[in-house]
Amino acid sequence: MHVTDAVLEPLRRQYGEPALLEWEGEISEYEHGLATYNPKRMHDVTFFILNGERLALIRKPQFEPGVWRPPGGGIKAGEDFETGVRREALEETGLEIELQRYLVAADARFLYEPLEVPWRTHVFLATTNDEEIEPRDREEIAAARWGTLPELAGPLRARLLETDRAFWRYRVALHDAALAALDER
Repeated sequence: MHVTDAVLEPLRRQYGEPALLEWEGEISEYEHGLATYNPKRMHDVTFFILNGERLALIRKPQFEPGVWRPPGGGIKAGEDFETGVRREALEETGLEIELQRYLVAADARFLYEPLEVPWRTHVFLATTNDEEIEPRDREEIAAARWGTLPELAGPLRARLLETDRAFWRYRVALHDAALAALDER
């Protein structure tokens, strides 16, 4: 895995120590396929992009109706971490961002008997002055819009849990941990 502790250490120094989250859950065959489609990638970076009180949210084509989440993606092997973060944010939202805080470092274990997929997620707070939100990668992202932190903590959280998918339960745990980290400051 190329997003190593050595890569993350300067980010911790610059953006602060993240809250730690450990998560484990049984996943479906479909979710196992999603988690292992690129066997070299076992991480993602999620961005809470704020413009004032507004939070950037995305929908992918395969998401269940009513499901929205903060954007995020993977850092490519050999890519500078912050360059990868900015690239992913631009592809998924069309927004130029500035990282502000390292909110959460999560270690997950997705269980699909008899297999186990280890996964790491890094959640960052970012800001933007851009007003227009529009995905550039239309194959991966069906739509992007502005929402709010209370919306993420309320109706969107409930919608994710209604799907009864392990990946969405994991996202809820990530969102909850990130919102708690935001409240601490």
